[in-house]
Order: sequence, then structure tokens, then C-alpha cells
Amino acid sequence: MTATILDGRALAERVRADIAIQAKALPRKAGLKMILAGDNPASKVYVRNKTRACRQVGIESQTLCFPPEVTFDELAAAIRRLNDDPETDGILLQLPLPARFSLEDRRALLSLIDPWKDVDGLHPENQGLLLQGLPRFIPCTPQGCMKLIGLSGLTLSGARAVIIGRSELVGRPLSQLLMQANATVTVCHSKTKDVAAETRCADLIVSATGHPHLVQGDWVKPGAVVIDVGISPLPGGGLTGDVDFEAVSKRAAAITPVPGGVGPMTITCLLQNAVQAAAQRIARGA
Repeated sequence: MTATILDGRALAERVRADIAIQAKALPRKAGLKMILAGDNPASKVYVRNKTRACRQVGIESQTLCFPPEVTFDELAAAIRRLNDDPETDGILLQLPLPARFSLEDRRALLSLIDPWKDVDGLHPENQGLLLQGLPRFIPCTPQGCMKLIGLSGLTLSGARAVIIGRSELVGRPLSQLLMQANATVTVCHSKTKDVAAETRCADLIVSATGHPHLVQGDWVKPGAVVIDVGISPLPGGGLTGDVDFEAVSKRAAAITPVPGGVGPMTITCLLQNAVQAAAQRIARGA
């Protein structure tokens, strides 16, 4: 068996064409503001890619850059200014923050973002709406995963899905989306006794750990769909994912590559959320 490659770049191009039409139909341009704290090289690349994508679909974007020594209060003040800015429809706090910021700091800053401008869907109010099945904004990477799963042709209703990783950014919100699609979901993590035993029974495997080649060929039952969210640098240059692509692609029915799979769809879903945020604010007269 040779797996079908789920081409995130090609799917993103098609979806972005629709987003550009939606953005053009608005009575004014959607405005997205991104906050970049510190000098993380990967974060700078991500923000640059998001800026370029915004330009392509007609979204007005701006990045507020802060040095590594930025304080919590300075970031909080920036968020509050953007909350009050009528030209800002969406606010994105680029993660990760500098290492000295705690998990509690990150959560507190995300909680300060106006929930109607929270295009990452990480504000507690928006997380609660997702839990209820009434999402205002679906977090970008899980949303992108769902679009790629749809491309695979897998029927989620009744399917067994295994997610490796329980982060607030990917694993937890994705588990809610899959359950709402009537899949039976298992979430594995660092304390799971035998992850491979779980994945071998799965119709769908999604790995989001950042551990290169964690998912081996014999972890995957023939015909499964495999979504690789992980991305890690290789010592000699280049990038790899959580999945041993060569081995797994011989058993899976469909698989995402790294790069070129989930990543382009994550940015595309951010664009979708930004246009949605603008449309919602216009409808509310905000």
C-alpha cells in the first residue's frame, strides 16, 4: 500500500481563494494585529509567513515587535490597546513567549484578549464555546487538521481516532472537534502506558508532540489516516515531523507530509478566522 499524500499547500491555495473573495466582500478591510515577543527564529518565520498570506487575501496586518526583555505588563498594555482599537478585528499573541514567561503568564495574557478578537480561539470564553459545540473561533491548527481529514475521505462518524499530545493548542481542542463529528477519541500523552497499542487500533492518528519519528510504521494499522502536526529541525538542515514518513506511508491510506501538510492549513485557518472576526464586528456594529 502506498499512502495518498494530503497536500496542505494545494488545499490551502484553494481555500485562500475563497477567503480572498470573502475579504473583498466586506465593507472595509479586515485588520489583524500580531504581537511578537522575543527573538525566537521560528516565530519570526511564522509571523513573516502570516504577514505574506494576509497580503495575498486582502487582510491588513501589522506586527508589534517586543524585545526578549519585555515585561508582562508591557504585553498586557499592548493587548488592551488593541482591544480598544476600532481598526483591529483580530489579535494574535505569537507563541511561544520568551522562556521566562510561565504557563500562568501565557494564560493570563491570552485571557486579556477581547474574545471577539481572539482569532486563535484560545481565550477561556472561546474554549468554553468550543466545548459546548458552539465555537466562535476554532483554533487554527485543529481546524486545519479537520480540513485535511476531510480531504482524506475518512468517515469520522464511528471511527476510532487517537491523538498523541494533549496541549491546549492542538490536542484538547482537536479532541472536541472529533467527538463532535461522532468519532471515538483517545488522547495519549507522556503518561500513557503503551501509545503504540492505542494507535494500532486507530482509523485516524494525529500526532502533535514535536518528537521526531515518534510514530513508527508498526504503530499504524493498514488503511489508517495519519495527520502529522509535529515539526522539528534536522541536524543537517531541513524539517521533519512526528511520523516516520517513509515507513508509515507504506501502511497508511493517507498521510500529511512535513513540511507542506498541516502548516499551510494552520495559516489559512488564521486568515479565515480574521475575516470572520471582521464580519462579526461589522454585524455587531463594533
